[in-house]
Amino acid sequence: MRIELTGLGKKFNRDWIFKGIDLTIATSDRVAIIGPNGSGKSTLLQVISGVLSPNAGTITFENAGVAISVENIYKYISIAAPYLELPEEMTLMELIQFHFSFKKQLGFTSADEIINSMGLQKAKNKEIRYYSSGMKQRVKLALALYSKVDCILLDEPTTNLDEQGIAWYLNLIDTMLGNRTIFVSSNQAHEYAFCNKQILIADYKKN
Repeated sequence: MRIELTGLGKKFNRDWIFKGIDLTIATSDRVAIIGPNGSGKSTLLQVISGVLSPNAGTITFENAGVAISVENIYKYISIAAPYLELPEEMTLMELIQFHFSFKKQLGFTSADEIINSMGLQKAKNKEIRYYSSGMKQRVKLALALYSKVDCILLDEPTTNLDEQGIAWYLNLIDTMLGNRTIFVSSNQAHEYAFCNKQILIADYKKN
C-alpha cells in the first residue's frame, strides 16, 4: 500500500494540532509518530485511519496502483489503541471468531493458536470484562497483527503491558508484521525502535 500525506493538517476550534505534513509512505515502511502526551499523535493516527477528516491537505491511498477511497480504507487497515473498547460480554474465543467473521485472517492460524500466542489459553472461555488491562492490550494487538490487512496502526502499543508483555509485543511484531506498512504512535523508544521513518509532531505545530 502507498500512502501520500500532502499538506496534511488538523485543528480543533481555532488551534492547529498539526499542519503541513508532507510524506510518502511505501509498502513495508515502518513509521513512528513521535511526540509527548497531548501533542496530537493519536489525532494524526485517527486521520490516517479515516476516523477523523483533515482540515487541510489530503491523504491518498493506493493498492497495487489503484486508488482507495477513504470510505473503503477500513478494509485495508487494522488498529489497536487504548481508547478502543473490546466487547466485554464475549469470551476471548467468541471475540476472535467474531472479529474474523468480518476481517480476513492472516495465514491459516487457528483461533486456538492465536490464543496460545497471547499466552491466554486458560482464559479463552472467560468473558473479556474479567480480563486485566494487560490481557486486554494483548488481545487488541493480536487482533490487529493477525488480521490480513496492508496497513497496521498502533497507538501506544505497550500501554498496560509489563516487561514480559513488552517482550511479547516485540516478538509479535517480528514474527507477524512481514512487509506490511505500520504506523506506531508513541513517546517510548522501545515501542518504535524497529521503524525506519519518523514523524515528529513538534515539527508541524503552527499557529
